Amino acid sequence: MDKDTTYVPATRRSRLEWLDAMRGFTMLLVVAYHVAQTSFQMPLKQSASMPFLVLLRMPLFFFVSGFLAYSRQAVWGGGQWFRAVLKKSRVQLLPTVVFMLLFALLMSKHPWEAWLKMLQLPTKGGYWFTWTLLLMFVFYFSVEAVVWWTKRLPFLRQSSDLAVRPPFLPLFVCWLLSLVWYETAYLPAHFHYLKEDFWQWSSLVQVALYLHFFLFGNLVRRRWTDVQRLFDSRWFFPLVLVVAIVCCGDALKWHTLRLAWSNLPRTLAMYALLLLLVMTFRYYALFFSRVTWVGRSLQYVGRRTLDIYLLHFFLLPALPEMGKWLNATRPGFVVEQALTLGVAAVVVMACCLLSHLLRVSPLLRYYLFGRK
Repeated sequence: MDKDTTYVPATRRSRLEWLDAMRGFTMLLVVAYHVAQTSFQMPLKQSASMPFLVLLRMPLFFFVSGFLAYSRQAVWGGGQWFRAVLKKSRVQLLPTVVFMLLFALLMSKHPWEAWLKMLQLPTKGGYWFTWTLLLMFVFYFSVEAVVWWTKRLPFLRQSSDLAVRPPFLPLFVCWLLSLVWYETAYLPAHFHYLKEDFWQWSSLVQVALYLHFFLFGNLVRRRWTDVQRLFDSRWFFPLVLVVAIVCCGDALKWHTLRLAWSNLPRTLAMYALLLLLVMTFRYYALFFSRVTWVGRSLQYVGRRTLDIYLLHFFLLPALPEMGKWLNATRPGFVVEQALTLGVAAVVVMACCLLSHLLRVSPLLRYYLFGRK
């Protein structure tokens, strides 16, 4: 990918700024999908934008989470694993439980029955993301802790490579295995275990769908210097773009492969779209920095993703007539996506305002958003 004057050298601050902006943009896509699904009440198969958003929004979110989870200085001795899991549980689990209760109380005539039904579903009534992310962190921390303790075995202590460079292979193997696990989630005829109650209640089905994106983000962070050189090469961006176009076309329209293999181009489409967006935000890092109002706005949203995710279900407007009009006229992807993003932007702004007000109280800031 050619460089121009808009490119910012890979300093720590610039990378974090464009990454926060990209996370904010991803949050906007998440809300846009729920606008089309809940506000417009559009069926997935009749929507022009929702199938595309499925390929991008959650894979990118978990990729960023895995990217940020890596820490070169992590030390796992002396009970650090328990402290890390406890901290993530406070941030991820406690707010989820509170908002699930609030949603059942405020949005249902029979809160107890609604609460139990939400628990039984793998999507938890929409609040599956934070719980699933917590499970991913527990798995990742466990792998990191095992590798950290293994490095301290007597016959490995003298290895200069292990001492200087964190091991890459164990997590790479986990990523490959998670890809295999992901494929089983789309072959229920052969893997019946995913339909069992334990896998539904625990949301391990959702973990199977997205864990490999989390691990991929972590692997990219571990080899970030090499990955940036790949991004800056002249051939990589055009190659990924071609793969994205071909695989998205097959996943969304052509369906040329048999059902058992149809998920392969879909998976390639997800990874290609993810890489295209990462390369774009990194390349235009200056535009997504604090220098511009777009960068400042997206970064603010990116730093409040948990708040927005937890709050936006309460603020989605009821606009079924818009969905009926879209289904009747079929104006196309651009118009439908513009409408969903426009409504999503309003919902996100309302969430940010409500979050800002609620965070005034230290008690609410702690129990609703897991922040001290």
